[in-house]
Amino acid sequence: MNSTIYQPFKNFDFKYKNCFLSGDTFNTPVVETTILPQWLLKVANFTGDEQIKLLDESVRSYNALKVPCNTEILTHFIEPLEEKIAGAFAGGYAEVSKLDQKDLFNWIGKFMYSLIYIEMNAAVRLQQLSADGVNMSQGLMHKFGNLHTMIQGIYLDVVFEDFTPWSIVVVPLKEKDTPFSFRDEINTMTFSMKLNDFGIIACLQDNGTNKKYHGELISQIEGTELSAEQFEELCARFYYSAYLFNRLPEYAILPVEGSIYIDAMPLRGTLNKPLFDHWQHKTYAQVLQDFWKPWGHTLFEIIKDPTKPMSYFEPASLPETN
Repeated sequence: MNSTIYQPFKNFDFKYKNCFLSGDTFNTPVVETTILPQWLLKVANFTGDEQIKLLDESVRSYNALKVPCNTEILTHFIEPLEEKIAGAFAGGYAEVSKLDQKDLFNWIGKFMYSLIYIEMNAAVRLQQLSADGVNMSQGLMHKFGNLHTMIQGIYLDVVFEDFTPWSIVVVPLKEKDTPFSFRDEINTMTFSMKLNDFGIIACLQDNGTNKKYHGELISQIEGTELSAEQFEELCARFYYSAYLFNRLPEYAILPVEGSIYIDAMPLRGTLNKPLFDHWQHKTYAQVLQDFWKPWGHTLFEIIKDPTKPMSYFEPASLPETN
């Protein structure tokens, strides 16, 4: 295998001809593989015919969500990663919490990037994206490209130099038979899912800042089994803070003899303002209302006291407003 970094955003290589991960064929066939693996559909009691709406408003079944993958990459690297994650999921929170977070990052990152690949293919096909990408935010392309480089760690040796590019939180749930569900926000690269007795929340390119931002609550709930309402509230906080995160992380990326070394540039940069825009309880309450839809909490109920939004945590340990 060659060790040069494949950069699909340079020439918008989203035409299902090359491997989505490596860009190479290694003289072996490229096949299309579903982005929601069969083992996960089985655990979730899904048929694969369930539908999801994409950003271009098209509706596709889970089984139809596919990306092109080199058979060598698929057999020797992606499938072993899937087996490792599947084994941990089968063991519930006790095993998922022991997973190397780099494996979780690669697995979640592969899923998120696969969705991005499908969205990019649709944009190129519908000519919504010109050859130089001018119809797409340069910042977004920068983040997507960095994520793709980082998940090369699935099949290459990727070394993060004294930092982790993610915030990942794994929590135990009170309800042991929680149905599988997931949600994601591609623009902020935020992902969450729950299954059986565990929940996962991940911000894939924040250099750990969102986890630090919610550090008080994370410390408070450590080892505590969360109710369904509490998990959704925790998700709402991460999704909102990921939206408030106002930096575009920069990285020095250096390929050396088959390895890729990634070093994070200081997030402070030349900006004097805080890493997060001001937390606004009113806006947060709107986010929370969406996450709490199953319980029917109204916005008025959530923000009845404008200085103290409703919370299932005691104490609430909300970020301070300014």
